[in-house]
Amino acid sequence: MTIEEVSGETPPSTPPSSSTPSPSSSTTNAAPLGSSVIPIVNKLQDIFAQLGSQSTIALPQVVVVGSQSSGKSSVLEALVGRDFLPRGNDICTRRPLVLQLLQTKSRANGGSDDEWGEFRHLPETRFYDFSEIRREIEAETNRLVGENKGVADTQIRLKISSPNVLNITLVDLPGITKVPVGDQPSDIEARIRTMILSYIKQDTCLILAVTPANTDLANSDALQIASIVDPDGHRTIGVITKLDIMDKGTDARKLLLGNVVPLRLGYVGVVNRCQEDILLNRTVKEALLAEEKFFRSHPVYHGLADRLGVPQLAKKLNQILVQHIKVLLPDLKSRISNALVATAKEHQSYGELTESRAGQGALLLNFLSKYCEAYSSLLEGKSEEMSTSELSGGARIHYIFQSIFVKSLEEVDPCEDLTDDDIRTAIQNATGPRSALFVPDVPFEVLVRRQISRLLDPSLQCARFIFEELIKISHRCMMNELQRFPVLRKRMDEVIGDFLREGLEPSEAMIGDIIDMEMDYINTSHPNFIGGTKAVEAAMHQVKSSRIPHPVARPKQDTVEPDRTSSSTSQVKSRSFLGRQANGIVTDQGVVSADAEKAQPAANASDTRWGIPSIFRGGDTRAVTKDSLLNKPFSEAVEDMSHNLSMIYLKEPPAVLRPTETHSEQEAVEIQITKLLLRSYYDIVRKNIEDSVPKAIMHFLVNHTKRELHNVFIKKLYRENLFEEMLQEPDEIAVKRKRTQETLHVLQQAYRTLDELPLEADSVSAGMSKHQELLTSSKYSTSSSYSASPSTTRRSRRAGDQHQNGYGF
Repeated sequence: MTIEEVSGETPPSTPPSSSTPSPSSSTTNAAPLGSSVIPIVNKLQDIFAQLGSQSTIALPQVVVVGSQSSGKSSVLEALVGRDFLPRGNDICTRRPLVLQLLQTKSRANGGSDDEWGEFRHLPETRFYDFSEIRREIEAETNRLVGENKGVADTQIRLKISSPNVLNITLVDLPGITKVPVGDQPSDIEARIRTMILSYIKQDTCLILAVTPANTDLANSDALQIASIVDPDGHRTIGVITKLDIMDKGTDARKLLLGNVVPLRLGYVGVVNRCQEDILLNRTVKEALLAEEKFFRSHPVYHGLADRLGVPQLAKKLNQILVQHIKVLLPDLKSRISNALVATAKEHQSYGELTESRAGQGALLLNFLSKYCEAYSSLLEGKSEEMSTSELSGGARIHYIFQSIFVKSLEEVDPCEDLTDDDIRTAIQNATGPRSALFVPDVPFEVLVRRQISRLLDPSLQCARFIFEELIKISHRCMMNELQRFPVLRKRMDEVIGDFLREGLEPSEAMIGDIIDMEMDYINTSHPNFIGGTKAVEAAMHQVKSSRIPHPVARPKQDTVEPDRTSSSTSQVKSRSFLGRQANGIVTDQGVVSADAEKAQPAANASDTRWGIPSIFRGGDTRAVTKDSLLNKPFSEAVEDMSHNLSMIYLKEPPAVLRPTETHSEQEAVEIQITKLLLRSYYDIVRKNIEDSVPKAIMHFLVNHTKRELHNVFIKKLYRENLFEEMLQEPDEIAVKRKRTQETLHVLQQAYRTLDELPLEADSVSAGMSKHQELLTSSKYSTSSSYSASPSTTRRSRRAGDQHQNGYGF
């Protein structure tokens, strides 16, 4: 086994006799790789550049990031094959440079070998001298950010057409710096990082992370900032520059193989022109020859042909960008289509300007008619802008009626604020000085009217809720369309507000009349009313079921009941003689003494009737007493009575009289009857109110507004002397109309541009297969430059297979 087979390397070989190519030269007649998709994307970039920072469509592109003096500009110049970028020891790239490389036909293919550049800010001006391109970049940069070291995020767009380039679009950004110099702000590093992140955070962006080989790759600024937005390395391509100035005894083989910091798209190593080469005016072509010589003279890099050299970098970028665009094109067209529809709708909402009085009148009439139609549609649930997240329009009115008004009334108990004592007091007050034999009607009517009157406030509140909902609906109508006429919007809001208030007044008056009608006539003949008979039966049943019987022992017949005896005694004691003086004469009424009462037989003790027989107990006693009184002189009789009788004085009645705390069974029945009658009739009235109040509100407020709103608008607003005032636009509306018109034009151009490119995968794949033949036969093939034997080529292929990614490389 040879040493070469053990080490996996081959000794350097003699370069082929063919002339050294430019990094992107091609001598075949086949179409170059990406000749269709990349120019289309370049054209889209030019189209969207018209919008500047207003563009929201992210296009596929390759963004070059790296630290200051990492060799970014040298890589770009090597890809172009010409020296055209500002150079120096300090920061050179101070504004984003969008570089579009467009391959043209060579003279051998019927074209021209001319190379030129075009700036977007200088249309139709071609720069054939690339030193003039450098001076124009410097002048345009200084024009915006000054001649010192300031930076800005405004792009410079440069298109270079040449037969010696591949179709690639790159964005060169300012290098990451640590210490501010010149007039740079103190936060220059944060600003540059923010600018870089604003580009690379888009999923459509490929990241070309440039890192010099003489620095630690693990501490690379470019890879670190790329990992923030692409942690898995799916869209990051690593470029390791300055391989020729590494310390002796070190190499970048492990870096290129991805053993240190893996990337799915891999690494490419290049050799840049040094500052001495620039000072000695060595051309880029000479630098490419020196790069080829370096890789051939360093065996450590043998077997890495697909990872070495600027030509290989150009090929890799072209292939990855084409495949990336192919993946993104369907979604890109969809996003442009959606943006086109949205912008067209916004532009339509701003309308067109009209100067004539007739045109203004027609425009105003059209607005008023559309507003009334939108108002009715929202109320009836026929609006095209129907919400799926919340109730709106007429659905909210129905919710207020059924779920707020009706449900609130159903939850009210008519007897919740009436105690049994309140009802008993009302019943006793209704009987006057007499005891009622039946439950009187007056307390029922008084109490039920009081409960009916409670329904007035929630009914009026319901009308107020509907009024507020109608105001909200009016504010939602034609919000975007009326933004252009704030005066008209204000006047319309005033008119509809006054009109709704006018409709609220008859609604509230009708609600008051409905409540008054219910209170004025208590219809106890209503078929759903419980009635007196059923109420009595139900009340008796409730009272009896609520009582708990207590067993009582029956006394013997020959014994005297203590309660009865005490009752008789108390009745005897409570009897009094109520005398009054009339012309100085006392009436002949009197009461017997206690001794006389005790002397009466037991049989007479049971006689408790009121009147003279009850006062003078027993016939003999009464006769004796009467005779003794008659036989005595008048003065003796009075004196005798004053000794035997004492006067009884009554307590003064209190200012407020209430029933006793305990009530009889009859009173309990009366209370239950009254409650049953109250609940029964209240339910009847409640259902009437639940039905009548929404009808009154719908008739006088909601439907009346729908029917008459257009006529009110015509009467109040359609006046010729008001046209100019109400149709006056604010300045920002005119600016928005102009901006949306420009955006609409750009999106239409972009959509037509995408129609030029077939989206079928077969078409793109077929084109790529054709381009592969071109690359293998052209001078892009690095195997003829850097490999010396077929074994090296086979090892290179195996190494490449081990690092294949989603793009097929």
